[in-house]
Amino acid sequence: SSGVSNRPFTMSNSTPATDNEKKKSKGNRLPCSPSRVLHIRQIPSGVTGAEVVSLGLPFGKVTNLLMLRGKAMYWLQAFLEMASVDAAVSMVNYYTPATPHLQNQPVYIQYSNYKELRTDNQHNQARPQAALQGVNAVQHGNPGITSALAAEGGVLPSHGSVLRIVVENVFYPVTLDVLYQIFSKFGFVLKIVMFHKNNQFQALLQYADATNAYYAKMSLDGHSIYTGCCTLRIDFSKLTNLTVKYNNDKSRDFTRIDLPFGDGQRTMETSLSTPFATQNTSFPSYTGPPGFAPALGFPQGAALGPLTVTSSAAPGHMTIPGIPGNSVLLVSNLNPEAITPYGLFILFGVYGDVHRVKIMFKKRGIALVQMADASQAQLAINYLNGQKLYGRVMHATLSKYQTIQLPREGQEDKGLTKDYSNSPLHRFKNPCSKNFQNIFPPSATLHLSNIPPSVTVDDLKNLFTSKGSTVKGFKFFQKDCKMALIQLGSVEEAVHALIELHNHDFGENQHLRVSFSKSTI
Repeated sequence: SSGVSNRPFTMSNSTPATDNEKKKSKGNRLPCSPSRVLHIRQIPSGVTGAEVVSLGLPFGKVTNLLMLRGKAMYWLQAFLEMASVDAAVSMVNYYTPATPHLQNQPVYIQYSNYKELRTDNQHNQARPQAALQGVNAVQHGNPGITSALAAEGGVLPSHGSVLRIVVENVFYPVTLDVLYQIFSKFGFVLKIVMFHKNNQFQALLQYADATNAYYAKMSLDGHSIYTGCCTLRIDFSKLTNLTVKYNNDKSRDFTRIDLPFGDGQRTMETSLSTPFATQNTSFPSYTGPPGFAPALGFPQGAALGPLTVTSSAAPGHMTIPGIPGNSVLLVSNLNPEAITPYGLFILFGVYGDVHRVKIMFKKRGIALVQMADASQAQLAINYLNGQKLYGRVMHATLSKYQTIQLPREGQEDKGLTKDYSNSPLHRFKNPCSKNFQNIFPPSATLHLSNIPPSVTVDDLKNLFTSKGSTVKGFKFFQKDCKMALIQLGSVEEAVHALIELHNHDFGENQHLRVSFSKSTI
């Protein structure tokens, strides 16, 4: 299936492809046994060796590359050799359900019949080999990348290590941790600062080395984080160094764990370690080498092929492309006297669509929460791990379980396991919902919406007071009296109030909607 070129080349442990093998390569392809040599076909003719190599980087070191002209002049094919069979298996397993794209075109990957690739005597392989050396130089911090990149057709310019990133068409939320996962593939990220300017989402990102910044720009500029949206536009910044005062969801200095959060609500002890944790622990279903867990989707033809992910959810469920990994959370140190499956459903539902909740029968302080996909699970961890709930500091991490099993008929459960997969309260069921742009950490100020005209300020204040909240401030929106902000005595009070009063029935089928706000009164 891999001997599809008329040009002879040398492989070990095999012979050149036979005519029968060529026939098998057309139509139905017979599966090959796993090999560290992979055959990649239907590559657009303008694709560079660096782009092909980048398909394999998140799974481990790429040890060799051979690029050949296909029978149709506008197609290329390539043989990519990974350092190990395990890395190749991880790569094929990843791309089988999620076809990678190069320059907007799908490419197809399968095992080769060959066990090793030798290109010593090959003609026209100088540029692919230079690209391979250049990419590996970046991955291993080798300054010799300059000559390799020059051979690939570009000259390494004199520039700094700070990139300016503009994200266009922001349809889904782009968090600091998302940017870290994407850009850390190309080197050690020192600092990130996010902000809005000229009605655009922008970020400044500083690498430890200018060559890392160059290769990140070369590989990622123009590609999309999610299918059809969140497109990256990357330039070099004139700044030579970023100054970060706070470690929070808008700015972070990865070299300083002592910086304050900035608003006095909570420190970054847990969430600061999140980007580092995702490299090794956050995606247990990924079987490749540590440090290269695939992150997000680049279906517009990104050089980072394994980041090309689209997940198909059931009808009516959220279809945001997810991070490959587990969507079940282990939530511990809960107050067994106060916690309920519904309470966890409402709270975690602020950060994604909760499908199932299970409080452990014998350990009521521990629960499992199943989100619609792994990206939502990671978002919930980022915002809720370390949050105080009913007098205890809650811990949230990924579970070893892939799904929550519903109790069998007749099995004693006492209502501790609930299925919410078809709940009308899912906030992200509609992919066009504005809820995607309004995801904020727990705060003392709550955003209220869907307020009936007959409900007064005093009605709302009394409602929240009846649930044990201390109302510090309140104001209706001037342009829309169906919405308001209410400021409570503490973040924990606001968390409790959201659980108690989201979907509160005012009568006549009008229900209050409650979410965390970034504003203060």
